[in-house]
Amino acid sequence: MPVHHRFLLPLAAAMLVCTAPALTAGSAASAPANRAEAAHSRVKPLVIAHRAGTEDAPENTLTAIAQSLRAGADGEWLSVQATTDRVPVLYRPADLSALTDGSGPVAGHQLRELEELNAGYRFKDASGGYPYRDRPVRIPTLAAALDAIPADKQIYLDLKQTPAQHVVDAVTRVLDDKRAWGRVRLYSTDAEVTQLLAKMPQAHLAESRDATRQRLAEVALEHACKSTPPVGSWTAFELKRPMVLAEKFTLGTGETSVTAQLWTAESVRCFRAAAPGTPIVMLGVNTPADLRPATQLRATAVVVDSPQHMIPTTH
Repeated sequence: MPVHHRFLLPLAAAMLVCTAPALTAGSAASAPANRAEAAHSRVKPLVIAHRAGTEDAPENTLTAIAQSLRAGADGEWLSVQATTDRVPVLYRPADLSALTDGSGPVAGHQLRELEELNAGYRFKDASGGYPYRDRPVRIPTLAAALDAIPADKQIYLDLKQTPAQHVVDAVTRVLDDKRAWGRVRLYSTDAEVTQLLAKMPQAHLAESRDATRQRLAEVALEHACKSTPPVGSWTAFELKRPMVLAEKFTLGTGETSVTAQLWTAESVRCFRAAAPGTPIVMLGVNTPADLRPATQLRATAVVVDSPQHMIPTTH
């Protein structure tokens, strides 16, 4: 279920910007300034399989990775946690019961215990059936996933676990052993994870989500580019995001829920003002209608839940 972020900003101004229609090829706001920009705007972004293709196969499994690669995905977005014996594995929810036939946190189990679980136990197909209950798939290690992904494909690792030091140490050890730092891009919604990874010069790290959200809000609501991402970093945020806009009164607060598209031509210019090549990854691009503005805005990559359905549209 999506998290609703809250902006404590003047409501009228916030609604005016956040509820504006998505850019279209014929709108004045999105009209390219010249022919070169027009040609560039038609270049489609790379397609990254979210959790290896969470709608097509049991997420974050080798089965899903193989299936998304066959569909033509340009890369994989993988969720990483670490076991109690400090082995990084691909798994997203806080509890194993969300996806498997086990229970408890990943950090409460050793790898040998996780190897007995069916990572596809709760996966439903389009007909509502459970096709993987009779043919179990396992929770893979990060090392196995790195081995399964070709060298020419992008890999995004989303570190999902607290305490931060536990998962950072485990991932660092595998990336050292595999000499894989140059192959992966690292991301986390946890500020402590980001702070720890920022100390490692070899890490290709996304800036903190808080920094990205703050900059997007400033551009959208104040039309001000007050800062840019650190040179050498990259950024990721949803193309559209449910949010709560709050207006403060003397005697209380008024709130309005909106689905905001904070990526605009103005915000993209701000993010790339210091470094024109700054990679921008747009999350939650799951329909052709969403792909159009992401393409017009020159996203570096889009993260999709179903490579099987999206890639024929994009390639």
